[in-house]
Amino acid sequence: MAEKEEKQGNKQAKKNAGREIRNAEEHDERVIQIDRVTRVVKGGRRLRFRATVVVGDRKGKVGVGVAKGTAVVLAITKAIAKAKKNMVDVNLYEATIPHEVNSVYCGAKVFLKPARPGTGVIAGGAVRAVVEAAGVKDILSKMLGSTNKINNVYATFEALKSLQEREVPKKEEKKPKKVVKSDKSTDDKPAKKVAKTKTAAKKSVKSKTVKK
Repeated sequence: MAEKEEKQGNKQAKKNAGREIRNAEEHDERVIQIDRVTRVVKGGRRLRFRATVVVGDRKGKVGVGVAKGTAVVLAITKAIAKAKKNMVDVNLYEATIPHEVNSVYCGAKVFLKPARPGTGVIAGGAVRAVVEAAGVKDILSKMLGSTNKINNVYATFEALKSLQEREVPKKEEKKPKKVVKSDKSTDDKPAKKVAKTKTAAKKSVKSKTVKK
């Protein structure tokens, strides 16, 4: 039975190989972990493989998939298909995230913080794979709980899902200045002062000419 399942799995993997090559350019597919899983049955132990995969388009979409199969290739193809079904839009701000976020999944705790341009991706293996697949280029992160890769992947995925859009402040419109109309009484005063100065200047000129 196990041999037949392996042959069927290899046939399906060959069929899906062409599709994977076509979609490889569109999506960033990363295999995070492959585990060997045993299942105890009446006849003995049945060996299977479990694959954890992250898929993203590096433009704000990311998905996580975990699947099992009799062969490694079969498990990976199943996980990729699941990840593509579960892809989610992530709210990004330029090349980083809009705000700080904490996420808990089982025993894993992940803290993500936005960073300035040029900082790069400062993150561990599991967190780095999810963040880079989503298209984040500058970020600070910390894994505070369990070191289990699957739990940390899902914690990061939940953190990115919970991000909210950052409101861009609108530019304040310049209000037109109010022009205050001056009264006639105030306008007459400077005119009278100018006339007095002119008459005083004429008298001084006349006095000078008389002395000569």
